[in-house]
Amino acid sequence: MKDFFKVTDLPDVFDLISGFPAVSAETASIADGLGRVLAQDLASDEDLPDFMRATMDGYAVRASSTFGASEGNPAYLEVAGTIAMGESPGFRIGPGQCARISTGGMLPQGADAVVMIEHTEALDEAGDQAGDQAGGEIGSTIEVYKSVAPGQHLLQAGEDIRKGETILSAGRRLRPQEIGLLAALGIEQIPVYRLPIVAILSTGDEVVPIDRSPKPGQIRDVNTYTLAGMVKEAGAVPLIFGIVPDEYEELLKACKEALEKADMVLISGGSSVGTRDFTVEVFSALPHAGILVHGISISPGKPTILARVREKPVWGLPGHVTSAMVVFTVVVLPFLCHLSGEKVRQKPRITAKMARNISSAQGRVDFIRVRLVKRENTLWAEPVLGKSGLIHTMVKAHGLVEIDRNTEGLDREARVSVIPLSTL
Repeated sequence: MKDFFKVTDLPDVFDLISGFPAVSAETASIADGLGRVLAQDLASDEDLPDFMRATMDGYAVRASSTFGASEGNPAYLEVAGTIAMGESPGFRIGPGQCARISTGGMLPQGADAVVMIEHTEALDEAGDQAGDQAGGEIGSTIEVYKSVAPGQHLLQAGEDIRKGETILSAGRRLRPQEIGLLAALGIEQIPVYRLPIVAILSTGDEVVPIDRSPKPGQIRDVNTYTLAGMVKEAGAVPLIFGIVPDEYEELLKACKEALEKADMVLISGGSSVGTRDFTVEVFSALPHAGILVHGISISPGKPTILARVREKPVWGLPGHVTSAMVVFTVVVLPFLCHLSGEKVRQKPRITAKMARNISSAQGRVDFIRVRLVKRENTLWAEPVLGKSGLIHTMVKAHGLVEIDRNTEGLDREARVSVIPLSTL
């Protein structure tokens, strides 16, 4: 029997993240930029918007021409013209004048505000049709029933983004809104980190492919597919190696091949103490390898292994599917984000109240599976109890509640932060 492993505290595991380099950078089109991580700071080479534009349908005015206007005492303004969308107005607004304008239209010179169309009324038919030609004849009149202040219902040039301003920083993962900002500034090509490749190996003589009916004592290869899905969801590329027998030479050969092709390696199974578990021996035999962690003081997931091999993280994950998924969510994901070039971040958490008392063993961090239920405007975290081999507990769960190593448990109605299990 092998010597039992010495566990590492979770904060000490996270301290190892910075010891691994991020993947290399490349250039990508913004059409392919969603979910990618910026490799350089980006600055704007123009103002956004680059002209003063209306944010409401109505009339461009000098604000001072509307001061004191009300329904009982309206201001009367002459319509100088209509501003066509996408064009620069070729006329100027003077005191007591206005111009018909649509949302997004460019304000003419002399105008410093927009009166909403709802707060005006045309006094003659021409007032509604005034200025079909830009700078049309003055004479059509509107009533204004509400005054506006300078700058009201418009965007100043550069109010959104200033020329020379850093718009996005390196290490930021691009969402649809960041892609929209890049498009607004005409940035078509962006420097991003390439997508990390994560090799996934399942070990165990008891594990069989999912298209095979298991014999007594056998199980289907669930971990390959759950881990591949979690890798994809994290913005990386899974590279599936399939099932590797519990044989030293076979596992060593598969690990060497995985390290040639991938930036991170996940091996599920073979990380606990047992006579057929070769994971530690294989990791130690790999060139330029070092075992950093053999056991983490968490539950589930205590027998997790982390090695550094040629500057790449290689993980030995528990074979039980629930343990493997919890370890990936809590421990592996921050490492993968770092490899992706993203600034290491905590998954956003959801505040809820515990729906029942829950016990915990001191000396380790417990991660309790919970489902979220809303009752009477309160969000409750209901524990989903079950052993680490029961996948239905993960199907029912929405997230994890962390119980500190120095806490014996949580009382009902205790406020907790729930780590979501998925962003889907």
